[in-house]
Amino acid sequence: MEFHRELINRYPTILTIAGSDSGGAAGIQADLKTISALGAYGASAITALTAQNTLGVRATHSVPPAFLREQLEAVFEDITIDAVKIGMVNTVEAALVIADVLHRFKPRFVVFDPVMVSTSGSKLIREETVEVFWSELFPLINLITPNLDEAQILIEGKIDSLESMKMAASEMIRRGCKAVLLKGGHLIGPTLYDVYAQLGQDTLTLESDFIDSPNVHGTGCTLSSAIATWVAKGNSLTEAIIFAKEYISGAIEAGKDIKTGHGPGPLNHSYAPLPMQILKTSLL
Repeated sequence: MEFHRELINRYPTILTIAGSDSGGAAGIQADLKTISALGAYGASAITALTAQNTLGVRATHSVPPAFLREQLEAVFEDITIDAVKIGMVNTVEAALVIADVLHRFKPRFVVFDPVMVSTSGSKLIREETVEVFWSELFPLINLITPNLDEAQILIEGKIDSLESMKMAASEMIRRGCKAVLLKGGHLIGPTLYDVYAQLGQDTLTLESDFIDSPNVHGTGCTLSSAIATWVAKGNSLTEAIIFAKEYISGAIEAGKDIKTGHGPGPLNHSYAPLPMQILKTSLL
């Protein structure tokens, strides 16, 4: 018996699992802007609602775990997902739901930006949630993208230099992460350093120029969703990281002189939008 494959057109599709930022600079809103700007299609599942603006977060409301599951299953059961980006996961229950759904549907690429610390330095999640990250989520993740504050929580140690960044990234790989992009943006200087470590590979140091801008709110969300988008469009992980970092630099530069509200504003996500890419795939 011969089967005929029907060719269909579709968009590279990224699912973002994150919190909602009512101010529009970070979270789900930044992710969907990034995905669209890079020429792909974005779906979403919201983990938490925040009441916030450029001046700060006023309130947070966690989405009930059962409803988070409904969102995730609704998307996975209908739409072909090429990559997943995870952002704010602030409860054990949410982490367990996400881990269970990822294990069931097995998306081919997942990047996790572990949002743990607020801009003011306050810890946003409990220790037991971090433990669930290590035991249940990280084994299912292709890349984690912590900043220095988040990495210090994950390794329970101080990170204050490029050398300690390399040691921290290696420690996270040793403890079970497949790949780590440790962001050094908080060590401000004329040159910024990120450390990229992969299981079984040499650790790489990635350099970029510091751009003096007050508008960098949502940078971590934007970077991780950009990486997911470039992977969904057919690039290797290393290529996706390089392209995503170039996009971030351009978006910061393009938005540095723009005023949005009375506090730190967003990047200019749409400074150089790409046309929607169309994938031709087969369907039995």
